[in-house]
Amino acid sequence: MPGAEASAEDRDRASPPPDGSRWAGLAIAALGGLLGGLVGGAVVLAVTVALKAMMDFVSGEATIEVIVVPLVGLALTTLVLHGFGRTASPDLPAAGAWRTFPPDAIRADITGDVVDSAGAEERFPWRLAALRAVAIFATVGLGAATGTEAPAAYLGVATGACLGDRGRRWRRLLRPAALAAGAAGVSAVMGVAAVGTAYMLELGRRHRAPLSPERVIAAVIGGVVGWRLNDVLGLTLIRLIVPREPPASVLQAVKTALFIGAISGAITAVSGALIYRAKKWHASPLIRLVLGGLAVAIAAVAIVAVAVPTAAVGPGGGAILWAENAAPVPGALLAVALLRATATTAATAAGGCGGIFVPFLAVGDLAGRVFAPGFEIGNDLAGAAGAAAGIAGGYRLPFTAMAMSLGIGGPRQAMWTCLATVVVASVVGPGAGAVIHRVTNRPGRSRSRP
Repeated sequence: MPGAEASAEDRDRASPPPDGSRWAGLAIAALGGLLGGLVGGAVVLAVTVALKAMMDFVSGEATIEVIVVPLVGLALTTLVLHGFGRTASPDLPAAGAWRTFPPDAIRADITGDVVDSAGAEERFPWRLAALRAVAIFATVGLGAATGTEAPAAYLGVATGACLGDRGRRWRRLLRPAALAAGAAGVSAVMGVAAVGTAYMLELGRRHRAPLSPERVIAAVIGGVVGWRLNDVLGLTLIRLIVPREPPASVLQAVKTALFIGAISGAITAVSGALIYRAKKWHASPLIRLVLGGLAVAIAAVAIVAVAVPTAAVGPGGGAILWAENAAPVPGALLAVALLRATATTAATAAGGCGGIFVPFLAVGDLAGRVFAPGFEIGNDLAGAAGAAAGIAGGYRLPFTAMAMSLGIGGPRQAMWTCLATVVVASVVGPGAGAVIHRVTNRPGRSRSRP
């Protein structure tokens, strides 16, 4: 029966690679990691360079275009994912796998596929990558407040899975190639080797993927390869703030860690909880687009009024440049941080196909700078600490945040301060997220249909 054949094939594809000696397994992990890292990193770099060029073009336009073009991008994303994309059914031909989603799939949730396939990357739906890549260009490239790290991880894993899905002999390379390609993609975008490695391994733990030697080797190789590709090409795709001035005293360091960790962690944690609910929002694509797009437009207009038009474009690099060059008052910094968080949440609710890691870097950075004048610390230290807190508190990736703080460097006392900020944000973030969860799920509140 055809159904039985399909089930047998699925079981064969989902089965772990054949057992062998430990050394053979490590060698396969290294080979798959190198192959996936090189190819995946190259693919992600090409895509990210094109995305950055598109974002730079949008940010250079007049104010009205800065507000309208991201809305056009969100509309195109909805058309691509829900117009050309379709829901799987028994009568659909296998040839349509490139645009056929499972019935319960959240079509814009590219990070969800990376998490759900962690440790079993042969199940990754890589044939959907082309359609989602178009959606990524529409969302991220046309300036919505979403990031490039989720596309980097998604397209990297898709590339590695595609490489390994070339037949039975290649299949043993699939898992390490997919994992390494994802790590290479993130490291290539961020410019820090350990960030891609930590990001993929820590994200995989959400699906209980094991931290086996084979997975660690593949992730490390992928992270190093992606970083080297970035370094050789001399690219700066994400502008990470390096702290130049250390805190003047232990008390100053403690206050910096406590206050910046608390505010940046809380703001991004609340945003993260709302974004999670926005992804799960059971509404028609058109309703999501209209209401989410309206919120995106309102947030953009407010950001332009408080700051500059470029601060409303993309994942937040323009907002950080405004904070560095305009020397705004703390109130304006906090307002833009909150508005940027709102814009990212709204873009997700509208069905945008992008990441939140880089936007949380910007939100955390801006929130951290609020305390720089009062604590008499450098804006760079406040920004770096706030960015690290944003990843730890909002994205719940504390080890990735620590890897980023160590990777960007700076004076030792400044790095220790950033690490302490990560610890504070890791405590504050879950608490703030739990409050939002209780508020949005309180008894008697109407809920969307499942």
